[in-house]
Amino acid sequence: MDQTTQFDPRHKSRVMNDGRDRAAARAMLHAIGFSDDDLRKPIIGVAHSWIGTMPCNYGLRRLAQQVMAGIRTAGGTPMEVNTIAISDGVTMGTEGMKASLVSREVIADSIELVARGHMFDAIVILAACDKTLPASAMALIRLDIPGFVLYGGSIYPGRFHNRDVTIVDVFEGVGANAAGRMTDEDLSILEHAACPGSGACGGQFTANTMAGALETLGLSPVGMASVPQDDPKKEKIGFRAGEVIMDQLRQGLLPSQILTRPAFENMIASACATGGSTNIVLHSLAMAREAGIDLTIDDFNAISERTPVIADLMPGGQYTAVDVYNAGGIELITKRLIEGGVVDGSQLTPTGQTLTEATAHAEPTEGQKVVYTVEAPLKPTGGLVILKGNLAPEGSVIKIAAADRGYQRGPARVFEREEDAMHAVTEGQINAGDIIVIRYEGPRGGPGMREMLGVTGALVGAGLGHTVGLLTDGRFSGG
Repeated sequence: MDQTTQFDPRHKSRVMNDGRDRAAARAMLHAIGFSDDDLRKPIIGVAHSWIGTMPCNYGLRRLAQQVMAGIRTAGGTPMEVNTIAISDGVTMGTEGMKASLVSREVIADSIELVARGHMFDAIVILAACDKTLPASAMALIRLDIPGFVLYGGSIYPGRFHNRDVTIVDVFEGVGANAAGRMTDEDLSILEHAACPGSGACGGQFTANTMAGALETLGLSPVGMASVPQDDPKKEKIGFRAGEVIMDQLRQGLLPSQILTRPAFENMIASACATGGSTNIVLHSLAMAREAGIDLTIDDFNAISERTPVIADLMPGGQYTAVDVYNAGGIELITKRLIEGGVVDGSQLTPTGQTLTEATAHAEPTEGQKVVYTVEAPLKPTGGLVILKGNLAPEGSVIKIAAADRGYQRGPARVFEREEDAMHAVTEGQINAGDIIVIRYEGPRGGPGMREMLGVTGALVGAGLGHTVGLLTDGRFSGG
């Protein structure tokens, strides 16, 4: 966009809603409550993936109401859009998981189509689980209208035996129970305690990894992602998001002006610095492709090598996303990465501020133990490594943030599907030193590239997490 030309806040909707020839369109919109005055204002899409099948996105429709209120107050007219979501946590270990990765494309396509079809001037996309976050970003990149992704927020941790627990503890509890290391009663107590409300899985798994990464990339406003979904402050965040999108629209700030090669490097650094999910690899590559940015799997090694781990987060560490919020937020992590020269603070955010400007206010809470500094990190290099070899000539990814072993040699225990491997683990057929190979679970072979947290969780629960290796053409999140 030519910055000398004033951006028209109704650059799309004017064609849809103005003039004699659009009377029929206006008649349809009057039928559902839109006034003449509403239709003379910029039309802002508020897309979300509320669905009654999981806690992750359960609070999004409530949050969307606040976003829409903020838009109205700031002079816009919101239109609500709903799309689908698939819960990885619920479908894990079943045929249902084959729908998960495919849903990313369906979600991106559906948001894009509605926004194009109804000619929204801008859009806020609310998302809160593994595939809805990258899908929302992909849709926004394709649309290239003023807009951003608003993270619905993390779930609060549960409490079990006087310690914080997340959904991963339940997966591990299944393995512990099968190995005789946890009673049926304790497993039931854990099951009912692990997820105390709405919000995305509480560790540094895919959703929280992507939320922090999108904030560092510049597709989410700084300071909004950290607030948990059930925190009363989230309503104020939603209202503020409605005001921010109207400011962004008036500026005419587009995703294409934000998304540079350094911005994507910032995104990857954020994931590496927090011991984040390996899913960041496939999602960021897909997003970069949509944006026309030259990014390859080999870039992850270079960025991870120069990025220390500065957040002590589950599953490799001690703390949850709520602890990050209480410690100073994602913005504190970003600020310290900027100060350490790891992240480029000159990159833009949806408000028009640079990352440096947007994170300037971030300060650690007194006594916090969650966020370290680049100068005195938790680990000297990032948590993700790309490996190549005869089994994966084009590359594979391993998460080493929580690993303390660099080499393992042992007998290959080959399984043709995830369920067979899970059966072997829970029936005590896997021994220390074994290397489990699960094949035919890739994007085409599965099909669907299922995530296999059930197997690794069961291994950890059985006491084999540090002595058994696992290779697969499937996927893994943060667990």
